[in-house]
Amino acid sequence: MKNEKFRIIHFESIDSTHKYLLNAVKNAEIATSALVYADEQTNGVGSRGNSWIGEKGNLFLSFCVDLKHLPKDLPLQSVSIYFAYILKDILARKGSKIWLKWPNDFYIDDKKAGGVITLKSGDKIICSIGLNITVAPEEFGKLDICVDKDKLIKEFIKKIKKNFSWKQVFSKYKIEFQKAKKFYFHLDDELVSLKEATLNQDGSITINNKIVFSSR
Repeated sequence: MKNEKFRIIHFESIDSTHKYLLNAVKNAEIATSALVYADEQTNGVGSRGNSWIGEKGNLFLSFCVDLKHLPKDLPLQSVSIYFAYILKDILARKGSKIWLKWPNDFYIDDKKAGGVITLKSGDKIICSIGLNITVAPEEFGKLDICVDKDKLIKEFIKKIKKNFSWKQVFSKYKIEFQKAKKFYFHLDDELVSLKEATLNQDGSITINNKIVFSSR
């Protein structure tokens, strides 16, 4: 993906970068790699069909890449973990204590600060990220360092284009997975503890003798 050019589209305000990009891909309005971001999002898409509160100034972006440009060893079921960890690593190198709770939620200490959802549309993967970088509701967390959003997006694209292998990313992520052991995740609309979960090489977990992949 090194030589792939990203088309960048910016909105001051939009209902959902995810919905916009998904429709553009389905209608063949975007035929190459692209990234859409907005200063404000009024009806963002969250996990399990929920909405993500889009406070002005936070990070809201969606991007698409061709399946052929993904690392050959990347399990598609774990593509959310892959992209989420790349962004997390960028922020950590800037001094943030942000971490990634399985499967793809950004956390500051014990509060969720953002998340990632992905889906396949035709020959493309669409990935959407929401992250509280300036403000957050009381029950949520926000980034613990100051970042320039435009510079962060450019750095993120640059890292994506390096096409790190899944093995490279997973080797770091599996160490961090231990932090998630005291938390829960949703499985079939039920909260399930990660305390006894085992992380597998493909990014899935084994829990109660059942293998579970990220559902988003």
